[in-house]
Amino acid sequence: MPAHSRHRKPKVRNGRRLTRLYVAAGAGGAALVLPLVAATGAGAATPAKSATAASATYKVVTGDTLIKIATAQHVTGGWQQLYQDNKAVIGSNPGLIRPGTVLTLDAAKAAPQAKTAAKTATASTAAATTTAGTGWMKPVGDAAIGTGYKASGSLWSSGSHTGVDFLVGSGTPVHVVAAGTVVSAGWDGAYGNDVIVRHADGKYTLYGHLSQALVSAGQTVTEGQQIGISGATGNVTGPHLHFEVRTTPSYGSDIDPVAYLSSHGVVI
Repeated sequence: MPAHSRHRKPKVRNGRRLTRLYVAAGAGGAALVLPLVAATGAGAATPAKSATAASATYKVVTGDTLIKIATAQHVTGGWQQLYQDNKAVIGSNPGLIRPGTVLTLDAAKAAPQAKTAAKTATASTAAATTTAGTGWMKPVGDAAIGTGYKASGSLWSSGSHTGVDFLVGSGTPVHVVAAGTVVSAGWDGAYGNDVIVRHADGKYTLYGHLSQALVSAGQTVTEGQQIGISGATGNVTGPHLHFEVRTTPSYGSDIDPVAYLSSHGVVI
């Protein structure tokens, strides 16, 4: 049985919604399970220069994350090994890599044919954005939907589901679907830890039941930037990502999220 959300209208005190804001702590040491905030902007993981048989390097560009680089360059051991190999230049927080930083890649995987690596990086970027050039993407890749929009039942105080639930396990990176500004981030009652982002068209997207939010209120985010990690906080029966689209930041102003993304060229 798919995991469900049990969303209820947030409590209100003196006309204000009770939302506590959290700022994500920098990951370090044992906290390396937290992957990885994009530098800023939307960039493609393209090699800085041709690889050699002895070594290969990569120059970080705007929008990069260690996950994106490790995947595009086929780094043995993934982003964790990439971080360990470059901890001296990255610093104590693997979730923050700065444009211009030169990383050493795994020679065994990155050395053969820089041309092939560049083609792989281009394909990876196109897949991540779902529809190239639209500026919009899915929040958790190609995850299936468990509970759809407006599904009815007693689980929800409004009598129906106000978003869609993507079936992902705890620890899955959650990405903002388009550029915008974070309105709130942190504990939000039945939604658990969530992030709400306002976009240029005046609509708001909500990402609920996170194990942790990685952004804070007032922060500007770019399409595809990781904003949280999926989990099972709040009123749920199991881990998943609850995704909503609203006309205001408040509960009860929801619209069909699948239709909304489709209008921006993203098919779910």
